Amino acid sequence: MKDKEIEKLIREEAARERKVVNLIASENFVSNDVLEALGSVFTNKYAEGYPGGRYYGGTVVADKLENTVRKRALKLFHLSPNEWSVNVQPYSGSPANLAIYLALVPPGEKIMGMSLAMGGHLTHGQRVSVTGKLWNQIPYGVSQRTETLDYAEIATIAKREKPAIIVTGYTAYPRVIDFGKFRKIADSVGAVLMVDMSHFAGLVAGGAYPTPFKYADVVMATTHKTLRGPRGAMIFSRKIQIANFKFQTNSKSKIKNSKITIAEAIDRAVFPGLQGGPHLNAIAAIGVALREDAKPEFKKYAKQIIKNAKMLARELKRLGWRIVSGGTDTHLMLVDTMSRGIGGKEAAEKLERAGIIVNKNTIPYDMRKPTDPSGIRIGTPAATTRGMKEKDMKRLAAKIDKILRGK
Repeated sequence: MKDKEIEKLIREEAARERKVVNLIASENFVSNDVLEALGSVFTNKYAEGYPGGRYYGGTVVADKLENTVRKRALKLFHLSPNEWSVNVQPYSGSPANLAIYLALVPPGEKIMGMSLAMGGHLTHGQRVSVTGKLWNQIPYGVSQRTETLDYAEIATIAKREKPAIIVTGYTAYPRVIDFGKFRKIADSVGAVLMVDMSHFAGLVAGGAYPTPFKYADVVMATTHKTLRGPRGAMIFSRKIQIANFKFQTNSKSKIKNSKITIAEAIDRAVFPGLQGGPHLNAIAAIGVALREDAKPEFKKYAKQIIKNAKMLARELKRLGWRIVSGGTDTHLMLVDTMSRGIGGKEAAEKLERAGIIVNKNTIPYDMRKPTDPSGIRIGTPAATTRGMKEKDMKRLAAKIDKILRGK
């Protein structure tokens, strides 16, 4: 590389990644093939529009690429192209969620999503996000007693508020979600059921977590995290008419042309609604990752992620650390560090100085501010990619305990 300054920073980051244990739940390490595709000549091509309907010339190969990646995405999650469509153009998860709302929720209507403080995401209608400025969030959380979803309470909120869309799938919830119960709740109020499976998409692909596709109307997945691909996102949507949803008859500002399908509406929201030309290099890299995700060894990897998380949570609990909800069913856990007198910020900083990377995180019903919350979030996808197994998690738990107790 001729730019020695940037080359030096790249090498510094590579060295940093090699020498730390990465326990950030939303991070992973991609293969060299993914990196190669990401830096390919597809970076040079502008291809505004969709295959067969571009606004630029010279897109014959771009069309082949995007269609290939779409097919791989549907095949990975065992979806029929007669029933489902997938858009692989979103630049990342946040704009993908925004596109879904723009397509399906009239301005000013209600998005029912988990509170950020309980484990939801900014783009699930939080006030500090544009999603909370264009729409009204109806928040729900977890039971204070069990720290898990209370489906009866969620149903009560939905019937009272009648949201246009109900969002499930979170950034800091360690338990399996019952998508069937959410489907019944959504049907009871005529709402769209959206699943944001950004965190657990790879677990679903690997058969280690229940599929949401049996129940959801639309599913969003980021392509990094547990899918182990580049930064990007995919939106899967059913080929059913928006007009089928009862909420429109009660809406002050109805969706125009409600006879179109969810898939068509979302495609229009992504382009030209939000984005210009897709990042073809990222789409190429997504395609490479999806092919890797379809291999038998990826199923073993997905299951090992959860085995590692369960072991790490169990060992930390044995060493006296309070684990939110008592454990985990997934790739992540929340540790209540404040229960032993150390704030989440201090805990994360102590661990980083010792080469273990986590992130500070609020816990349910946290009384401390988000910038210095009561806990940390720990995830095992990246460590599992590096080959760690249960025996390593036991040693890691002991090291974490020693660092945080200052011994």
